[in-house]
Amino acid sequence: MDYSSIFVCLMGMGTVFFGLICLIILTTLMGRICGLGKKKAAPAAAAAVPAPAAAPQVNQQELVAAVSAAVAEELGTDITGIRILSMKKL
Repeated sequence: MDYSSIFVCLMGMGTVFFGLICLIILTTLMGRICGLGKKKAAPAAAAAVPAPAAAPQVNQQELVAAVSAAVAEELGTDITGIRILSMKKL
């Protein structure tokens, strides 16, 4: 049998798209199956975790000095040229 180039190209592309559609369907199904177990277990795990202990107190001036030094080093400038106006914990 002699197949035309267009037929071979279309069959190849069709096979690839069919395989991709199957992969999408399988990953969606697996995500839903695995997601069911996680949704039920998450509230129980969150309730079992105790509250963290109080964080150790950090000297604010030392923290500002360390951040200023790090910023000055990164920018390649002198530390006297940097002025930190405010800091907040994220």
